[in-house]
Amino acid sequence: MDAREHTDVACTLCGCVCDDLEVTVADDRVARVKNACRMAEPWFLRLNTHNPPVARVNGQPVPLDKAIDRAAAILRAARAPLIYGLSRSSTPGQRAAIQLADRVGATVDTTASRCHGPSIIALQEAGESTCSLGEARNRADLVIYWGSNPVHSHPRHLERYSGWNREGAANKHLAVIDVERSATAELADTFLQVAPGRDFELLAALRCLVLGIRLDRDPDCGIPLERLAAFAERMRSCHCGVVFFGLGLSRGRTGHRDVESLLRLVTDLNSHTRFYARRMRVLGDVAGADSVLCWQTGYPFSVNLARGYPRYNPGEYSVNDVLRRGEVDACVLVGSESVAQLEPRAIARLRTLPVITLDYPGNDSPWPGEVAFTTAIYGVHEPGTAYRMDEVPIPLRHFLATSYPSDHAVLQAIEARMLATDKMSVVQTGRP
Repeated sequence: MDAREHTDVACTLCGCVCDDLEVTVADDRVARVKNACRMAEPWFLRLNTHNPPVARVNGQPVPLDKAIDRAAAILRAARAPLIYGLSRSSTPGQRAAIQLADRVGATVDTTASRCHGPSIIALQEAGESTCSLGEARNRADLVIYWGSNPVHSHPRHLERYSGWNREGAANKHLAVIDVERSATAELADTFLQVAPGRDFELLAALRCLVLGIRLDRDPDCGIPLERLAAFAERMRSCHCGVVFFGLGLSRGRTGHRDVESLLRLVTDLNSHTRFYARRMRVLGDVAGADSVLCWQTGYPFSVNLARGYPRYNPGEYSVNDVLRRGEVDACVLVGSESVAQLEPRAIARLRTLPVITLDYPGNDSPWPGEVAFTTAIYGVHEPGTAYRMDEVPIPLRHFLATSYPSDHAVLQAIEARMLATDKMSVVQTGRP
């Protein structure tokens, strides 16, 4: 058995994009993986163990060209297509998806609209005092997790990007603010249990205390004023602080207002010390999807290209809303595992549509689609780029061979087939 060692391998399972993994490959399989978390290790060991057909139409294996023909025909007939996902892709695939959306006049949305979309709206209104994860690790002596449980969602975040470990750190104070005592809260030096739906009240109280405004009674957030005053003083007096906030804050009923208030609290704190805020992104390259869509259209998510130029309006052009209102007649899913996050009415509508899916081998998504493509995995079978949750681009290298095409190759082939068909139509009819 000829084993090959690969170092500095990047993992794109979550937004941490840890790039210090060591992978041993034997017989075109991953035999061992070092430095991987409890989520990543079994995923790496399963690579190249599942080999679905490269293309299927109505569940039946077909040649790749035939599936591309069918996908092009679906999009050619559609008047209001939707392209959704992109967070398991890479920069080349995301560019190809946006280019295809531009050609067919589609609405294009990323998984951010069902995750940190409210946070993006908030930072557009309030700004963002932010930093790289390296700065957070090396400078922050106060680390706060708000509405996030990284022990489960981002297993290496504490040790790798907060500079904290289970033995503790003399120069680090770990605080958790959440509605329930999580596994991360069990490790924290300070835990503030906020009443459900009362994050805004807690943030308002903390802003008042940081600004020196006296409060005469306990705020309506489930935490005594005395504890809040002590915590506000800790934030004001730290050398450098960072708050990592997750979906527990951004997906509430008033999510974008809660995040806006947090961002304004961080701005207030910067009058006394150095303080940062960072989103805890979930999927591997959702930050890259935001960045590439901004680069190509000027907007981060929920973009409509039907008029030949980009229009941005979360709620009107968000995936959940356009599906629920029945404003879509075809859909391209570039990574379909996040479909389960949609509302039941949106999922029910999706079941009635012609759907084209592009998924990596081994994905257990229940959305095969009318046309399904199995594509190579960036950072495993194909090189590429993934943006870490702090928008730092991480290069991806391949270490396993595959016969599957990349998603950007499939998307470009569909667009080329549509263009060729359009030209043939002009030749045959004499009319564009």
